[in-house]
Formats: sequence, C-alpha cells, structure tokens
Amino acid sequence: MEIHIQNQQTEIDWHEELEEVINSVAAGVAAAMSLPIQAEVGVVLVDNAQIKQINKEHRHKDSETDVISFALNDEDDSGPKHPNADWLLGDIYISLEKTEEQARDYGHSVRRELAYLTIHGLLHLLGYDHDTEQSKVEMRQIEEDVLSAVDLPRR
Repeated sequence: MEIHIQNQQTEIDWHEELEEVINSVAAGVAAAMSLPIQAEVGVVLVDNAQIKQINKEHRHKDSETDVISFALNDEDDSGPKHPNADWLLGDIYISLEKTEEQARDYGHSVRRELAYLTIHGLLHLLGYDHDTEQSKVEMRQIEEDVLSAVDLPRR
C-alpha cells in the first residue's frame, strides 16, 4: 500500500519516527485486510482548528475531533464516486494536536495514539463503522490486532 502523507500543521513537531508509525500500521492493515498492492491512501496531518473546520463543513459538527476519513468508495444513487475506488481508498485527516492531547489523557505515547488513529481512519475508508455494538467490537478487534502486530498494543 502506498501512503501519501501531507503535514499541513505547525503546532506539533513532525519527524521521521511518526511517519514510520503511519507507514507501519498502514502496511499492517493492508496485510490484515488483504488489500491490493496498488492501494493508495492520503494521510493529512492538521491541527485542531483545521479539523474543527473540516468537521463543521462536512459533518455539520462544530467541534474538534481526532480523525476524519473521506472514502472514495462511498456509494450514492449513481454508484461509486470514483472509478478507481477499489485501490484509491481516500483520505484520512488526523489532528496531531488532538493526537498529543489524547496520548497524554490515555497515558500512552504519541506514537501509539497516532497508530491507533491511522488504523481507525483506514478501517473507516474500508467501510467499517462503530454505529452498533457488534460493528464496534469487530472494528476494535482489528485495531487491536494490528496494534499488537506492530508492537504498540494497549497496555
């Protein structure tokens, strides 16, 4: 899987180790979900103000959040939105400020929180959701399996 990372924020120091985390968990999700080798995902790193604006514009929620996914394979009445939706999965927006805040709140590393948010966003791109208890359990199990595979399990 190819990951295109764009750092559009300046609040949190961005370094190679965090890029490696995103690439590692994306590879873990690709393997776990048997994604085609040509699969592509965009990961856009933003700050809290940016993600709040995205959340307001696209989800009509005037609040910060940690991760928002925009899948190219979401269907409407006319079919798939993009002809290459089988391998161009979409974009994930992650607030690095919120990532750091949540890592502190949950008592684990920024690496671990970024890994979790990346996996969570990727699963949303693949059609997973957490709107029912059963789907939440299924999604959480995949997240935990991939986190364990990259040695970032919940402690």
